Amino acid sequence: MAGRVQPVLAGVVTALVGFASSFTVVLAGLRAAGASDAQAASGLLALCVASGFVAAWLGWRYRIPMSAAWSTPGAALLVATGPPPGGWPVAVGAFLVSGVLIVAAGLFPPLGRAVAAIPKPVAGAMLAGVLLPLCTAPVRALVELPVVAGSVVVGWLLLHRFARRWAVPGALVVAVAAIALTAPPTGLTGAALIPSVTLTTPAWNASALVGLALPLFLVTMAAQNVPGMAVLVGYGYRPPFGAALRTTGLASLLAAPAGGHAVNLAAITAALAAGPDAHPDPERRWIASVTAGAGLAVLGLGAGVATTLVAVAPPILIEAVAGLALLGALATALASAVTDPATREAAVITFVVTASGVTLIGVGGAFWGLVAGCLMLLLFHRRQPAAPDQPAAPDQPATPDQPAASDQPAASDQPAAPDQPALTAPDQPAAPDQPALTAPDQPATPDQPALTAPDQPAAPGQPAAPGQPAAEAQGRSTRVS
Repeated sequence: MAGRVQPVLAGVVTALVGFASSFTVVLAGLRAAGASDAQAASGLLALCVASGFVAAWLGWRYRIPMSAAWSTPGAALLVATGPPPGGWPVAVGAFLVSGVLIVAAGLFPPLGRAVAAIPKPVAGAMLAGVLLPLCTAPVRALVELPVVAGSVVVGWLLLHRFARRWAVPGALVVAVAAIALTAPPTGLTGAALIPSVTLTTPAWNASALVGLALPLFLVTMAAQNVPGMAVLVGYGYRPPFGAALRTTGLASLLAAPAGGHAVNLAAITAALAAGPDAHPDPERRWIASVTAGAGLAVLGLGAGVATTLVAVAPPILIEAVAGLALLGALATALASAVTDPATREAAVITFVVTASGVTLIGVGGAFWGLVAGCLMLLLFHRRQPAAPDQPAAPDQPATPDQPAASDQPAASDQPAAPDQPALTAPDQPAAPDQPALTAPDQPATPDQPALTAPDQPAAPGQPAAPGQPAAEAQGRSTRVS
């Protein structure tokens, strides 16, 4: 009995931290994409139930602590992109297409490998550019609402210092208290505290497919599914990646008509269920992920209350809490983007274009940032092979200081087959088959300086290297011996 209590408690903590840390990001993203309060509450409920089912099923089926969650970077992408042309129905259509792509990545491994092949600095820079607008919200909130936002930030700092896991939930509690004290008494009048499923008929257009569906798929894969798998592998598990993608993709397809944007493997809270704090025995930690899934589904019933609080609160305050929740993800993305000096310029270009928020032919900045970074990286790598050849040609016209280079043309003039016996003959005690080659080697030791002369500083004075033809065979045998 005691062996089950610990993973169950770890699962409850995982569900609470996962929900409280980022539901504000989800609601901000859904509302930015054009959802009404009822549609946003429906989307949050659908995401909680779908993510909870995925976590419970994968954990029970494979006995691995595979936690699931909504795509927090995907929600930040919705904030950065804004409402697509055509409004909320077109956004729902983009959610469906993203889910189809996730399923396809699970069915066709080359597609998943193609996504994983996107250079990590470029992917990290794109994610950082997507997160930046929300991460600057706490600064703007301190200017617009210094008292309320200041209390939220101070609470976050204190908990971040002494209980880092609870920093964002604690900041949320402070924000809720501030909202309750400052909101008008009539703010909750007529609010639907119990969420209901609101279905939306999807619509599609080309700009939303390229500017929203494709970036949502890439961000979800690169920032959630792949890191989530890496966390599990780091704890010694062998999770089935294809099955996980198929399951999360199907859950995304089911949640999309109700307003859910994407379901994926948990990356931020994955360690809470997969680490040793969940249970000392790795074979028992799957109970934590199953419990976390059940807890997340139950917390979805509070989507109406959460949406109502967000609706009556100042928008900048909700964005500030969401920005505090994403600071860690921003730091990780930036570190991944600029670690390698060889790809740093391409990563910076990706970050700048993505963070600019530009929209070209109806396509948002995330897509153009990815394109710009990949093009820059392609051009950079195309120049790299020519770089070592440029200093060698002008600096050493006769290549006197590189004897190996001068030997290459002579080796190409004479076949390698006849040279091999001459090279090995000196190593054998009896080499009667090579009298002509070995005879000059034994007495003609005075010719040795002629072989080493090209390596001396005075060699540039002999541009034609007249001793080379006569000494080629000797040079080769001498160096080998």
